[in-house]
Amino acid sequence: MKYHKSVLLGSLFLIMISGMDCEKKESVEKIVPVELGRIVTKAIAVLHPTEDSNVQGTVTFTKVADGIEIIADVRGLSPGKHGFHIHEYGDCSALDATSAGGHFNPEDMPHGAPTDKKRHVGDLGNLMADSEGKAHYQRVDRQISFSGIHSIIGLAVIIHQGEDDLTSQPTGNAGPRVACGVIGIDETTK
Repeated sequence: MKYHKSVLLGSLFLIMISGMDCEKKESVEKIVPVELGRIVTKAIAVLHPTEDSNVQGTVTFTKVADGIEIIADVRGLSPGKHGFHIHEYGDCSALDATSAGGHFNPEDMPHGAPTDKKRHVGDLGNLMADSEGKAHYQRVDRQISFSGIHSIIGLAVIIHQGEDDLTSQPTGNAGPRVACGVIGIDETTK
């Protein structure tokens, strides 16, 4: 009897989802996990250069006790600071990566530094490239998540040509996008 109730409830849920229009589908996708029962502990974005750029690298996101540890290793940058953000769409198809949309900001907060209480969830600050164009970034973030409204799975990581000033609204004035990568579940996640 329990089996029949589960099948009936599952069927009703599927009927409900299939009858929704496209505008409501987005909200359902935010509450239904990509794979039911899967607990994500690690994600990765492989960065690819935008048009006229040579910037490449990887960004890993690993669940730790006090948040998500972010480790980025990027090469091909000009020396100095470069804006580093999570953007709202996992779409790097445009030559300039504008298809990734704006900063990930599910709570409509002002742009800020990664340490600010009020900031876009996607505000990660800056990468600092050395004289060889290489940058390493490592910090634990307490706002991003692998589930819920702060989930970064399926969104994009963007590296900008210039420095994020951490205050200009709405984006930090970091200039064009030089690299983009979609955040996916790492194969080592169980």
